[in-house]
Amino acid sequence: MSPDSPPFTFVDLFAGVGGFHAALGAVGGKCVYAVEKDPEAAAVYERNWRRPALGDIVNDTDPTMLVPAHDVLAAGFPCQPFSKSGLQHGMDEARGTLFWNILRILEVRRPTIVMLENVRNIYGPRHKHEWAVIIRSLRELGYQVSSRPIVFSPHLLPPERGGRPQIRERVFIMATYFGVSRSHEDVAPSVPHQPVDDWSPSGWNLDADLPIQSESDLRDRLRLNLAPAETTWVEAWNDFVTTLRSAGVKKLPGFPVWVDAFIHQDDLVVPPGTAAWKATFLRKNSAFYTEHRELLEAWLARWDYLRDFPPSRRKFEWQAQEADSLSETVMHLRPSGLRVKQATYVPALVAITQTSILGDRMRRISPREAARLQGLPEWFDFGDQPDAATYKQMGNGVNVGAAYHVFREHVLHTLAAVRRRAPGLAAAVERSHLSPDTAVERHWDSSREVIVRRRSGRNNSRRAAG
Repeated sequence: MSPDSPPFTFVDLFAGVGGFHAALGAVGGKCVYAVEKDPEAAAVYERNWRRPALGDIVNDTDPTMLVPAHDVLAAGFPCQPFSKSGLQHGMDEARGTLFWNILRILEVRRPTIVMLENVRNIYGPRHKHEWAVIIRSLRELGYQVSSRPIVFSPHLLPPERGGRPQIRERVFIMATYFGVSRSHEDVAPSVPHQPVDDWSPSGWNLDADLPIQSESDLRDRLRLNLAPAETTWVEAWNDFVTTLRSAGVKKLPGFPVWVDAFIHQDDLVVPPGTAAWKATFLRKNSAFYTEHRELLEAWLARWDYLRDFPPSRRKFEWQAQEADSLSETVMHLRPSGLRVKQATYVPALVAITQTSILGDRMRRISPREAARLQGLPEWFDFGDQPDAATYKQMGNGVNVGAAYHVFREHVLHTLAAVRRRAPGLAAAVERSHLSPDTAVERHWDSSREVIVRRRSGRNNSRRAAG
């Protein structure tokens, strides 16, 4: 089917660089409106998806509705506090927030499917009111939606279904228009929070499944290298691990190691009023230090007791199980310390400078590898923008495989209602493939070359990166 006669249409709000566009386009949809306020992200969106995106949803929805009719509304919407005063009516409480502008579009256009994405904390205890307003508002407009969130991550999908080796748990709010007579019925989430097709996330292999770029593919290797201070921090903690391993310590601490809490148990004093969690860590660190005091003192002496390390680098979180050194791990420089995990899947990409470090290469993941982690195609072009902008966009972005899976499964779950209002959308989902990768790589261009890389009987759509 050509782009001029698509089976369904969609709008892409708070569009970023187009993760939702890739996912819905892979099903066969055509974007009829996109909006993104950040100029750098909007420029990347336009470069790759060939439609303008720079704008402000506020200006396009109030007082005049400029968003055209569509079948699917997708939005990675920002969470804002809602008013708790007044009539406790959803749209009234949301007024003055960007979510109100989404509701205005739904009120006027009534698309068949609503797909919203946010961080997991949107369902947390600090946002109970916001969550209640979101659910109530959608139901008041005729949308059937579960009061419980869909929580999903790309690492729960096998490679052949568009999964990626990144743990990125996000809340998806999926709603289907049923009309107000049925919209207040509570339903179960349409997509379970569990691995798909008996896939084991421990089966990820970064070299093959990301895949990691070879040295010859990297355009500027030096920009990915660690700074001298960062190298020192990693080398010191690597010495910590190898010292314990060489001494026969089979199980490294599973709790955060705090050098500043290394004190013999006989001398430990936990001040009254210390938070329970902190008191527990102080006692565990003291017991660990007491048991391995000789080894730890020798290690600390070699590194001048980490005196020049900032407080966050005097902390260490081991999640790499049986690894013998940091070269076998993926590392993350976090405010809470140096976190180390198995080289299977990586922590979630974030919009700030906590880019994962590949231990065997002693470098950060590249912008291209970050794009692969989000499921974007190999031809996706970030132009000449700084790497920091690309990392920020990937950290803020929607994972293509996760969005595709959640969308497809939800539409199939409510297929009868979808077919009544949007038969083209229902048909497109019914004939869609389990993975979006090939469709995204081709970007509706059947002449685009797509090389399929095979690993252990699994098919991954990949092409060599430039």
